[in-house]
Amino acid sequence: MPDASTSGRLRRLARETFGWRDLRPEQLTAMRHVLDGDDVLVVMPTGSGKSAIYQLPTMLLPGPAIVVSPLIALQRDQIGSLGEAGAPEAVAVNSAQGARDTEEAFEAATAGDAEYLFLSPEQLAKDDVLDRLAGSDPALLVVDEAHCVSAWGHDFRPDYLRLRHAAEYVGRPPVLALTATAGGPVRDDIVEKLGLRDPARVVAGFDRPNLHLAARETADDDSRAGTVAEHVARAAKPGLVYTATRRDTERLARLLRARDVRAEAFHAGLRAPERGRVQDAFMAGEVDVVVATSAFGMGIDKPDVRFVVHAAPPDSLDSYYQQIGRAGRDGEPAHALLVHRGGDFGLQRFLTSRSLDEDAVRELGRAIRRHEGRLRPADAEAATGRSHRAVTRDLNLLEQAGVVRRTRRGELTWAGGDTDPVRAAAEELERRQRLDRSRVEVLREYAETRTCRRRFLLGYFGQDLPGPCGFCDRCDEGSAAEHAPAEHTRAEFPLRSRVRHREWGEGNVVTQAADRITVLFDDAGYRTLSLAAVREQGLLTHG
Repeated sequence: MPDASTSGRLRRLARETFGWRDLRPEQLTAMRHVLDGDDVLVVMPTGSGKSAIYQLPTMLLPGPAIVVSPLIALQRDQIGSLGEAGAPEAVAVNSAQGARDTEEAFEAATAGDAEYLFLSPEQLAKDDVLDRLAGSDPALLVVDEAHCVSAWGHDFRPDYLRLRHAAEYVGRPPVLALTATAGGPVRDDIVEKLGLRDPARVVAGFDRPNLHLAARETADDDSRAGTVAEHVARAAKPGLVYTATRRDTERLARLLRARDVRAEAFHAGLRAPERGRVQDAFMAGEVDVVVATSAFGMGIDKPDVRFVVHAAPPDSLDSYYQQIGRAGRDGEPAHALLVHRGGDFGLQRFLTSRSLDEDAVRELGRAIRRHEGRLRPADAEAATGRSHRAVTRDLNLLEQAGVVRRTRRGELTWAGGDTDPVRAAAEELERRQRLDRSRVEVLREYAETRTCRRRFLLGYFGQDLPGPCGFCDRCDEGSAAEHAPAEHTRAEFPLRSRVRHREWGEGNVVTQAADRITVLFDDAGYRTLSLAAVREQGLLTHG
């Protein structure tokens, strides 16, 4: 825990600068590690004040904080919040601004006039940006939404995997990784992929006891839309509805308006002014319900959201937990409803698949070998004539396969000997897709479970709930107690315990029920096993 003098100073800064009456113990602990120069991984629920963990210590550190934030809109929100609070200056470097604004931002950070410099991970892939950042002598590198670095996490962004090299390039300041949704395997992956050095891990509880959890199955898309519209029309407002497609946002918004609900659609196909209008109206209480694709909500801090309804499943339980965390931040009762039909999960499995451009990977391998350790990623794009995103995606596959490595300065070297780059990339891609497909299956299990939903959800993130929660639809109907794991099952296969399967190798137990357990295997992904089969055939041993 922080000592009394440091805690007092941080609390005073919090009150005087931001108007925060107090800080949580987890925030103070993480801040002290930041001030001590430690690498830190923080896992705290959405809305619990993760940003404060870098905002306050940066005011006491000798250089600026580089804040890696995935969305330009989120960067603007964070900069706006700092400006309203009267904190030190914050600037950004992103693709939406001109060269003059970018130059002024770098000059402010280098001169010490700006204490916070916000960038996207894609900006940190540029050599000229890294050179300018190194000149600012940063005191801290903050990786927001750090789960994006992990193939186990959600919303995977290829350029997040290059942040480890970016940190080295700019002088390797302490690294602070922040995320709201990371179970044990994702945490370990974040530590490895970012190259965190003996990091302090600060993990707050995942439970949101004021949030009622429920799921409902429908027969077809028409009944799905009717179920969502009826539920939202009756529910206390305001609220959020998430859909799978842009067309669905428009359709559901029209259905809700026909029921006298002040509803608006929000998706990436709308012009920026229209997206801004919808967001501002929702925050001001002029719109009661926003029907959106997954892009809406990140960084939106509206405490009184009373519900989050998913009109279709997202890509994983990780994404689902993050999105429902936008309800009930004021501590008052709120609810989360997942509406689904059987075909949804097959569609998600299809969406997780992609093919490998074998010719492009082969040419990339040749280019790296030809330059013998003198090739930068930008040079690889020029040598192959392909886009930054395409080259980055294939480079990540080759790096994860162990056949390509980077020097401290970020140059690419071939480490695969006579290995065929196409075979190596294909094997790594198949491993990732196997993990993605298994995550879809876990979400399906959550949707269909007869056990306590909160217990299932918390177990997935590594937190044990001793008994049924009493505040989910399965507890309401009485099936949760009936399907709860027996005490001998909990003792035999405790949550987070390490086990080995004779075919799938080692893994961690993540959920338990009366007749089955789910294990996250290191290479095979999530697998649900019948306890009867496990015991009769001796499928698992303790690792």
